[in-house]
Amino acid sequence: MICNVPTMLTWLRILLIPIFVGAFYWPENLRTLGEMPSHQVNVFATAVFIIAALTDWLDGYLARYLKQTSSFGAFLDPVADKLMVAAALIVLVEFDRVGAIVSLIIIGREIAISALREWMAGEGQRSSVGVAMIGKVKTAVQMLAIVLLLYWNDIDLGALGIFKTKDVGHVLIVVAAFLTLLSMAYYLRAAMPKMKQK
Repeated sequence: MICNVPTMLTWLRILLIPIFVGAFYWPENLRTLGEMPSHQVNVFATAVFIIAALTDWLDGYLARYLKQTSSFGAFLDPVADKLMVAAALIVLVEFDRVGAIVSLIIIGREIAISALREWMAGEGQRSSVGVAMIGKVKTAVQMLAIVLLLYWNDIDLGALGIFKTKDVGHVLIVVAAFLTLLSMAYYLRAAMPKMKQK
């Protein structure tokens, strides 16, 4: 079903992508390309990204709770996730907040595993490469890293000191890239028996 509640939330997530990306390039906010975005732009983009990320959890929950799962929703949901992550990483590369190699690892893995899952589904073996715990951990670390790198500015915690969001974000995105490779190896290993038959 294309127009049930969970699927509409997935469409909303896709529609939020140009909004959070556009915040960095809006003439009044951004000035000339190459300058560092203002704190207000960072906060707005981060907030929109968080809302988009929350719809990812919410649409899955509602699909199960309302019993509105559909093959179209199952197709669209990961597409929306990958578009959101890829868009964020491209913006972060543009503003020199994350390295191109790290972004290529993460985006490349998403494309490769999506293709693998589609192929395995065609072979009737999609469950063999279903979402594993390492994939969930990778996603959690990756999303937190992106949020911190979008926000960028340090947070003054008063007596607790200064929370260096950019430093923590840099560490987490490298950890996410490592987990990305690890999870890709896990899924490839799971698919290997079927691959050897071809």
